[in-house]
Amino acid sequence: MNRDNAAIQSLSFAIVGSGGAGVMTAGQMLLDAAARAGLCGLMSRSSGPQIRGGEAAALLRLASTQVESHGDRFDVLLAVDWQNAHRFASEIPIDARSFVVGDPAEGAVPEAFSAAGARIVPVPLKAIAKKVPGGRPNMVALGALGALAGIGAETLARAIEATLQKGGEALKSSLAAMQAGMAAVAEAGVSLPRLAAGQAAGRWTITGNEATGLGAVRGGVRFVAAYPITPATEILEWLSSALPRVGGTLVQAEDELASINMAIGASYGGVPSLTATSGPGLSLMTEALGLAVAAEIPLVVVDVMRGGPSTGIPTKSEQADLNIALYGLHGDAPHVVVAPNSIADCLPATQWAVHLAETLQVPALVLPDQSMGQSRIVLERPASLPLAGARLVAEPETANYRRYALTPSGISPMARPGTRGTAYTADGLEHSERGIPSSQAGDHLAQLDKRARKLDHADYSRYWAEIEGEGDVAVVTWGSCTAPVREALARARAEGVKARLVSLRLLAPAQPERLAAALAGVRRILVVEQTHSGQFHRYLRAAFDLPCETRVFHRAGPLPMRPGEIHSKIVKELAA
Repeated sequence: MNRDNAAIQSLSFAIVGSGGAGVMTAGQMLLDAAARAGLCGLMSRSSGPQIRGGEAAALLRLASTQVESHGDRFDVLLAVDWQNAHRFASEIPIDARSFVVGDPAEGAVPEAFSAAGARIVPVPLKAIAKKVPGGRPNMVALGALGALAGIGAETLARAIEATLQKGGEALKSSLAAMQAGMAAVAEAGVSLPRLAAGQAAGRWTITGNEATGLGAVRGGVRFVAAYPITPATEILEWLSSALPRVGGTLVQAEDELASINMAIGASYGGVPSLTATSGPGLSLMTEALGLAVAAEIPLVVVDVMRGGPSTGIPTKSEQADLNIALYGLHGDAPHVVVAPNSIADCLPATQWAVHLAETLQVPALVLPDQSMGQSRIVLERPASLPLAGARLVAEPETANYRRYALTPSGISPMARPGTRGTAYTADGLEHSERGIPSSQAGDHLAQLDKRARKLDHADYSRYWAEIEGEGDVAVVTWGSCTAPVREALARARAEGVKARLVSLRLLAPAQPERLAAALAGVRRILVVEQTHSGQFHRYLRAAFDLPCETRVFHRAGPLPMRPGEIHSKIVKELAA
């Protein structure tokens, strides 16, 4: 079955199989090959909550230009086997234009997929692999998908060689199986439109978690303590090798409480510090975060959000940690909350968070989510921000040193331990300017005002939000919803809808005057978020004076927000 071979914007592929079938490896190699061929792309991974085994899916979108969200449908679903594949039915929308490639030896296509009316293409993956000494079905699948994506055998071979660097029989059999998969697709007579390739030179492939780690290093972080937790662990894995190269240290703590307290201790000692976790870990860290606020100790905490509450869905995405990030500390505890609005933005957003934490002497929370953190993207080399954290440090023998002096900016010099003439007490008790514990109303009010003043007077410059487009309607969003909203707005603009995008990067402290300026002249707003209760919309209503009629489109994870459904909401709610 041939199709129009004219260049289109993107092609989407899903590879499913049981744990151990190698679908993630095949997906990673396909993305690598696409990058080498001059294409852009995105790969996310989906699996059940099991520790080992179970179902797995690699979800890819390849495009002529950079993409950071999946589309509305998949062009090809390829199953290495059908074991538990039905669990992905809602995550892999297919239709009558799609192809379902499967091994007839694995049984019939599950009804969850066959009911879509897609063309079923039987390819005996296992039988083909058996004809190759040491061959594996996932390498046959790689060849098949590479051929459908229009990626040549030589480019696929380079991607395989880069993964199997030791070579030997494993490399030889993988290359042969890949070639056999390409031949099988050609024999089946299946083809897809071809994507227009660009230049491959200078392109990066990076995950959100890796970008977060790089942003931390570029921001000046040199100590990390953390306890592994899905989906944040890859930040720690990346930093474990990156930090020593810049003179830093990573410690795996025994639990989340130990990790944040180690980070606070290192920062108190003068070293910019970070810990990374997910929702359950953040819950355990909130008391220590309050200590960092009271003692004015810089600290960065990355919360890679996942489905909750409690253990929830550890391997799937949601934005529902917003409330705890904003309000989870007891008492009046001013702090910074930063949300990257794309996978690529995980780098500069984290770098900025380090800068804010260090210069303002506050804890800063960074809120990516699983869909950002564990997805890999092909992109142009990302630029650094012209920022690095630099805290105000007390000089030795400072006359009349007062750690918590009531300065106009709210920021007072922080002494490193051992600096002559600058000793002070740092703990969670309320205190005087000198750090002496105090229960006096005057000291309490003065220090509350001081801690709030730091954030109120800070210069957040243009980084506080991404603002695009013009018109009398607007979509306000944040985090991982930004990419599908951006694509949906592009479709709406092509249809004559003039609309703005406002994606908040700085969630706390709130910036009501800036948002009011961004929304000046807007007559209708659509708020888009991935929570069950509409947490972001409720926050906007509480902290900002929204200037006009506001609609909200929200739903829980783990299904990603898709451009098509957002486009429909824009047309229905804004363009009317």
